[in-house]
This record gives sequence, C-alpha cells and structure tokens, in this order.
Amino acid sequence: MARVLVVLSGADHWTLRDGSKHATGFWAQGLVAAHRALSAAGHRPVLATPGGAPPALDPISLTPGAVGGVGAARELSAYLGGLSRDLALPLTLEEQTLAGYAAIYLPGGHACMEDLVESAALGRLLVEAVDAERLVTVVAHGAAGLVPAVRADGSWAFAGRRMAVFTDVEEELGGLAPGAGWLLERRLEDLGAIIDTGLPWAAHVVTDRGLVTGQNPGSSEAAATQTVELLRPA
Repeated sequence: MARVLVVLSGADHWTLRDGSKHATGFWAQGLVAAHRALSAAGHRPVLATPGGAPPALDPISLTPGAVGGVGAARELSAYLGGLSRDLALPLTLEEQTLAGYAAIYLPGGHACMEDLVESAALGRLLVEAVDAERLVTVVAHGAAGLVPAVRADGSWAFAGRRMAVFTDVEEELGGLAPGAGWLLERRLEDLGAIIDTGLPWAAHVVTDRGLVTGQNPGSSEAAATQTVELLRPA
C-alpha cells in the first residue's frame, strides 16, 4: 500500500556534557513495533540512516527488565534477526526525497540525540512532509529528529504543535540527566512545542495535525497503531 521512511540514528553513542560517550543506539521496541504494525497493514517500511551507516542497537533495549520479561526480550531479538539484512544495508538518508513516501517514522533511542538532532537532510524531509501534509510519527528520543526541521525563514516547522516526548523527569529517573549536555523536553519546548506530558514510563500518545508522538518506549505500540489508523484511505 504505502511506503514509510523509517529513520534510525547512525550513531552508537551519545556524547555527554563532559565529553564522555554513552554507548547507545536505536531502541528495539520502537523499531519492532513500527515495522510489525506497518507490515501487518500491508505497508512497506524502508529503513534509512545518516550516511547509510548500519544502525547500532542499544543493548539495554533487549534486557528483560527494560521490555517486560525474558519472553518479550527473546521475541524482540527474533524479530530483529529477521530484519538483519535491512539493518545491515539501510538507505542513505541524505539521498532520500519525500516522493513515494506516505509518512516518516522515527522509532527512537538515545542515539537520536547524537546525530538526528543535527541532520539537515532529516530537517529538510520533515519540513517537506509538513508542507505536503504527510504523516510524521516520532517515539521517545526520536523527537530529537524534529529539532532540525527549520524553514528558510528560521521558523520551526512544528512550532505550536502538541506533542509527547521523552520527559526530563524520565531522563532523570533513567540516570542520564545529570551528565547530559541538554534535555529533549526542554529543547523542544524552547523551540515552540506544546508538551503534553503523561506519567513517567506509562504509554502516552498525542496526535496533532498529522504529527503522532509517543512519550517513551512503552508508547511504541500505541504510536504504531495510531500511525496505521491514520494511513488508512479516507
């Protein structure tokens, strides 16, 4: 039915305030939920990264404690195994155009804070998507990819939109806030986002004018379901 551009970080770390590198990558649950829901609905998820770099998996995202048990961790790992070829050979983000894609999807992971936040190519695609009224979905730290969506006149394409993002409180609870050079919720609020906050770690999804946002990894399935629903023909 529709092709969906799924943008993953090409980084394997997030640089903290002191210059140290926190090992990270994409979040397994975010990608699997998106890929599975889109594929089941007959859509074609297409993976792309900055520079076409094979994306790194955040190892924490496959630990039983992070995903709800050993069974869930094994299921996620098995699904990712089926995506091994696509993950090894993602498309180059800088070479993509909006033509042919019905939506852009950013599944998240702390690595987005390293490279997607500065990706001019992603910013260009997102501005074009907003102008063309294409669907955009971001989950958790995937919202960092919204930062570079700046128009030629300097305005931010998502100013005034309600959105759920990984909160500063959740970053504090996760232990990385003290060493972070910047925090996502505050950064987006400064750009003009209207942050709609749910309880820490609870599923919370907000939809506003073609932008679907999930607050945290636990929101992955609900965000994917909402995306599929909005991609249905009118």
